[in-house]
Amino acid sequence: MVIDQLKSSEALLEGHFLLSSGRHSNRYCQCAKLLQYPDKAEKTLSIVTEKVKNLGIDIVVGPAMGGIIVAYELGRQLGVPAIFTERENGEMTLRRGFEIKKGQKVLVTEDVVTTGKSSLETIAVLKSYGAEIVGIACIVNRSTQDLSYPLFDAIKLDIESWEAADCPLCKENIPYIKPGSRQIFN
Repeated sequence: MVIDQLKSSEALLEGHFLLSSGRHSNRYCQCAKLLQYPDKAEKTLSIVTEKVKNLGIDIVVGPAMGGIIVAYELGRQLGVPAIFTERENGEMTLRRGFEIKKGQKVLVTEDVVTTGKSSLETIAVLKSYGAEIVGIACIVNRSTQDLSYPLFDAIKLDIESWEAADCPLCKENIPYIKPGSRQIFN
């Protein structure tokens, strides 16, 4: 069902992509294409809601950009507040008067989790306020590593990626595009 939602909204792309991690891939999930349809967002994220509804979540927090709409929709379905973190001068931070109280149970959200970098940066910020992290939720789980927190997804996709030097698409001189929102710093 989720794969059909991704395909019908043209969120699952094929080509040559430069990922935020600096790695290259032949497929990319542009979940913003799915999230532009509130009915599809609701249906897809209801799968995640079922997985997390009994965790006693107090608040949902998503890193900008990819986690904002996911946080909002999961917060709506769970009946809890939804806020976001954002980068300021390259550092993830909590702004706009948003607050986390010590001991609050927090679910961190993303559209796609690959390396978990944005989620882990958000978790570091939240822990500095004394939050209790119950897990990370996402639409698409592309992760192949242990993030040290439970990961609740709507779908797990195995999508290949390569270091630039090993990318077969670069070797064929196929130009890449960089579709993500995070700047790459080398």
